[in-house]
Amino acid sequence: MDKTFVIDFLIKAKNATYAGKGPENPPSRPASHDLSFEKDNLKYIDTYLGSKSFAGEEALWENNNPFWAMNYVGRVIADSFNGDFLKEALQHVPEDLPFRGPQLYTRDNFSYKCTVHGNFEWFHGREEIFNGDTLVYECIFHGGNIS
Repeated sequence: MDKTFVIDFLIKAKNATYAGKGPENPPSRPASHDLSFEKDNLKYIDTYLGSKSFAGEEALWENNNPFWAMNYVGRVIADSFNGDFLKEALQHVPEDLPFRGPQLYTRDNFSYKCTVHGNFEWFHGREEIFNGDTLVYECIFHGGNIS
């Protein structure tokens, strides 16, 4: 499958689900949050557990065969965290690093920072949100192609 086509689908899926405040599906596991997006023969599912501290996985399927996944775990560190700011930053996921948000995104006193090592096939990274100079949120993620 064409990598550019897959990345375009992944970005649309991310913007239609969590980042875009899309509707949740019935939970697949007790107390899980599940969001999905489908187009043609491609499927995206994001499922996570928790809220203030959380763990989850995003995955892609072609014809119901999984081929890519990303795991993540994170936590809110301070009460001044703004979940809407996180979703806003995640809506700016770049095509060259289609994992979480952009390398840098700022609004008002908040700044989102994301670093990634690797490529679409095998990667790991970290995202952080600061309110001024105070770290208020952190998340680590990793993933790549699966077979």
